[in-house]
Amino acid sequence: MRAVVSLFALLVNLAIFALAPAAAEPLHIRISWVAIVSNLPSILFIKPGIAQHDGKSYVFEPTHYASTPLMIPALATNDLDIATLAYSSLGAAINKAGLTDIRVIADELQDGVGSYYSDEFMVRKDTPYRTIADMKGKILASSGIGGAMDMALRVMLKKMGLDAKDFTIVEVTMPNHRAALADGKVDLISSPLPFSQDAELRKIARPLFTQHDAIGTTQMIIWAARAGFLAKNRAAIVDFLEDSIRARRYFADPANHEEVVRLVSAMTKQPPSQYDAWLFTKNDYYRDPNGVPDLDALQRNIDVQRDLGFLEGKIDVAEYADLGLIKEAASRVAAAK
Repeated sequence: MRAVVSLFALLVNLAIFALAPAAAEPLHIRISWVAIVSNLPSILFIKPGIAQHDGKSYVFEPTHYASTPLMIPALATNDLDIATLAYSSLGAAINKAGLTDIRVIADELQDGVGSYYSDEFMVRKDTPYRTIADMKGKILASSGIGGAMDMALRVMLKKMGLDAKDFTIVEVTMPNHRAALADGKVDLISSPLPFSQDAELRKIARPLFTQHDAIGTTQMIIWAARAGFLAKNRAAIVDFLEDSIRARRYFADPANHEEVVRLVSAMTKQPPSQYDAWLFTKNDYYRDPNGVPDLDALQRNIDVQRDLGFLEGKIDVAEYADLGLIKEAASRVAAAK
């Protein structure tokens, strides 16, 4: 009889196990980055233990893209979940690619906030160029026509009364800007971090103006995802954003600077001196500690695109933002202190 009872209990337990729902697989979050170190996803969880939910509710999958415009078709085909878009690419995604379900969910970095870093437009030290007006008849390098720094360059030229017939803009990939300037192939380059901190560049070049001089504060890069992805996976995404805020605060804490530089140096196989003077200091871009983007600045930046003829019609940035996730994540981090 005991054997019969035990067998019956075993069968009942097996039936319950078979009927129980399978444990949910962690959500794979594919997120993009362009510039190593400067784009947070490239180093986000370099410090062990920061990502408390990674491997549990989500799996972090950072992926390199050569430029932010290339992220737009990847979002459209659902081959990318969160894109680190420049404001210029966000406008193009909405206005030209028809991704009206795209949503801004978090800050990546902001240019020209207070005394923080602003991208530099540089000329050779051995030239007589002192103002943007001196660029009349010159060849200017852009990392991408219609890109964020390209917009700032065109605004500055316009402010000085120059139009398209007064200069030539050529596309040069960012890693090749220094060589193009050094060889005299171009007269001006746009130089964001980390490229602007290249010691060899600093030997031969000086800044002519900054992006802030041209267009003020820029919500340079944002994190964006499609509304359907957010609605379906909200809980896991908030977990991911919570971990990302924890990483931001670790990076920004001066007490961690030496350790951060050491970890980044080991990952990139570059000497610590490459990063020590600027990385996550006032010589770096501003990153909101709670991951909240500056939507007012973003609206102004999008309006600049329209005014320059790169977008048609008005885009109301507030209609394309969902900041509830990042604010919930920030409240969790605050409550955990």
